Amino acid sequence: MPPKIQKSKEEKARAAMAGGKGKKKKWSKGKTKEKVNNFVLFDQPTYDKLMAEVPKYKMITTSILADRLRLNGSLARKAIKLLLSEGKIKPLCEHARQSIYTRATAQA
Repeated sequence: MPPKIQKSKEEKARAAMAGGKGKKKKWSKGKTKEKVNNFVLFDQPTYDKLMAEVPKYKMITTSILADRLRLNGSLARKAIKLLLSEGKIKPLCEHARQSIYTRATAQA
């Protein structure tokens, strides 16, 4: 085994600088959900769809109306109250936080 050659201070410094620093970890932005642009007032096609299709749904909730008709939550609640007053839907379970409705079927 040959004898080890001692490096000078300058050579050691040059070798250390040549290595460079390790890259810093970049933090991920996380998963971002895209913003939905829901209606805050009815336009005529949406209102017509509400009156024609919603009374045929098996289950009607605020979130279902908001999702399918692209309404905001308060407008969906008003729409449910309107359909309820007209007798087109009937309540299954009413609670302060979540109300579930269904279509009104003719009793035989």
